[in-house]
Amino acid sequence: MKTRTKNIAYFIAFVCVLLVIGVVLSPRKATLLAGLSARFADLTAKPTYAPNLVTQEVVQEESQVIAVVDKVSPAVVSILVKTTSFDYFTGPTTDESGIGTGFIVDKSGLIVTDSHVVDNEAGQYSVVLKDGTSYDVTKIHLDPQNDLAILEIAGRELPFVELGDSDKLKVGQKAIAIGNALGQFQNTVTVGVVSGIGRSITAGGSLGMEAKAYESVIQTDAAINPGNSGGPLLNSAGQVIGISVATSRGADNISFAIPVNTLKPILESFLKEGRIIKPYLGVSYQMISKELGQLNRLPEGAYVLNVAKGTPAEKAGVQRSDIITKFDGKQLGIKLSLAQAIAAKRVGDLVVLTIDRAGVTDELKLTLAEMPQDL
Repeated sequence: MKTRTKNIAYFIAFVCVLLVIGVVLSPRKATLLAGLSARFADLTAKPTYAPNLVTQEVVQEESQVIAVVDKVSPAVVSILVKTTSFDYFTGPTTDESGIGTGFIVDKSGLIVTDSHVVDNEAGQYSVVLKDGTSYDVTKIHLDPQNDLAILEIAGRELPFVELGDSDKLKVGQKAIAIGNALGQFQNTVTVGVVSGIGRSITAGGSLGMEAKAYESVIQTDAAINPGNSGGPLLNSAGQVIGISVATSRGADNISFAIPVNTLKPILESFLKEGRIIKPYLGVSYQMISKELGQLNRLPEGAYVLNVAKGTPAEKAGVQRSDIITKFDGKQLGIKLSLAQAIAAKRVGDLVVLTIDRAGVTDELKLTLAEMPQDL
């Protein structure tokens, strides 16, 4: 500030000298000196920076996140469970606590969450909206294979989310998570990016969830805190791209979400039939990545560990140790697991399996059945 004041004083003195000299000089020389004075003024002027541009970008980014939260949070619910226990000395006691998160997918009151959040048969479940409105859960439909659940409540004209397309995700794009952190801090927001796609992991979830294997999940550094399980992972347009499910044990800022495209066919069949209907092949398997296949001289695909009796796979001739490399012409691998390929089909669809059996390629045709309810 002192330097700038001194420069201004010098400039005023310089101008005064020029005015005096200009009286006795020719017009041409006076013009030249005037140009020099203008140049000196430019040099002493306050420099211009671009902090406003940076500030504007930051404000725009913050506004984008705020807009997404304002749009989606009314459709995000906290899930509570009430349990009753009995003690011989004190008698029965009732406890109610927050255990997870869900989001409304239909104005009639359908809510999606993780199956591990609501798998306690002895519990009485309820949900609480952002505005404090509470509803009892009237019915629960579980899909433990995909760790998804659909809850029914007696609501009408409720706010609901928009589903995005998880197949179009790009690593590095923004990811916003909303959830009931620690089961008590409703509508907690965390922001990060999509850190990876197509991850296959074994991870523990929130609030005591047992370790579980997941295929082709989304990795994000947006914190998924205990209690966030079942909440939406959103893109910058406010669309659900994933269902928050787990954190990695022993690591910070590594969380995972089930791709929303896994949910779509399940939800579609539920809206038509009123229950979860899934196509069924009848094999247990282990995915072989391209890298693992190269190390063991095996093709990329689904290595069949077991074939259940009486299933479409057995009837078609699938055998243990077969490697299913393609499902209806689509290559199986890190971007498309066998479970994802099956989930994209409907019960009764005719499909073609391309298999590798001891190095020999063959094709098998079969019709997908409905998955038994007890699986």
